Order: sequence, then structure tokens, then C-alpha cells
Amino acid sequence: MDELTALKVAISPVDKFREFLAIQGKRLTQEREIIVEEVFSDHRHFDADELVDRLAYNDDGRRVSRSTVYRALDSLVQAGLLRKVARTNDRDVYEHDYGYPQHDHLICQKCGSLTEFHNDEISEILDEVSKSRGFRMSGHRLEVHGICEQCAQPKKRKQRLPGTV
Repeated sequence: MDELTALKVAISPVDKFREFLAIQGKRLTQEREIIVEEVFSDHRHFDADELVDRLAYNDDGRRVSRSTVYRALDSLVQAGLLRKVARTNDRDVYEHDYGYPQHDHLICQKCGSLTEFHNDEISEILDEVSKSRGFRMSGHRLEVHGICEQCAQPKKRKQRLPGTV
């Protein structure tokens, strides 16, 4: 995966989520804060079960229930901190939406790998198409589905010994 450089943000993901929850009439519980801290501890794609596993095997003894993780992920998407990228293996895959530059994805239909990329020409074409149609674009999301280089490699066939069937 091409490594994206995090953007400088004025407010931390935890504080941004706290503000979002306050507007919703909710509070940032300890469990929600643990989830946000874990999600933003590094930049990688993940599904809810992977996050549950990461939290379950945390050495500090803090535990978060599976249902709390699923609800918090929905709230993080609504707050604009995360976004669902794709479904692989019948699971939603999430990534940071807050604090990272706009980018697109190549998604392998065989192994489920996601490769991030940024291409200014794609953005320029979309700007031109939008302007020509009087459309005010606020952003874009491109997911290209296909087969990755690794999965496209032909499998080596086992050679049979002479005299075997």
C-alpha cells in the first residue's frame, strides 16, 4: 500500500468525536475513547472484527464489547472520522477519513487487498466533467475493482514424474 502522509489537523480525532457526540446529546465514554484511540493509532484498513480482536488482546486490561465497537464505528462514520471503503469477504472495510488526503483505491476481487493511490489527473478530469455540467463537486471516491499483480501471477503447475498419472 502506498503510504499516505497524515495531514495536520487542528483538533484531535478524540476531541472531534467528543464534539460530534455532544451535538447528538451523547457523551464520550471510556469505551468510545479507547476505540477512537485504537483506530487512530496507525493508518491501515480494518474491519470491525479485526478491531474487536485488537482491543481484546490489549495488554492494559481494558475491554470493549463487540456491540460497542459496531455502534462506535457507525458513529465515527457519521462524524466524518472514518469511511467505509469497500466490502471484502462480506465485511465492511474502514479507513481514516479525518486527517488524511483524498485518495482512491485499487481493490483485488480475489484476495481483498486494497491499494491506496492519489492521481492529480483523475481529480482534474472530475473537476472538468463537473464544471461542464454545472455540478459543484465536494469530493470524490474512486474504487477500481480487479485482480492485483500477486493474484494475477500464473500458478506453477507441479511436474509429474514419468510413469505417473
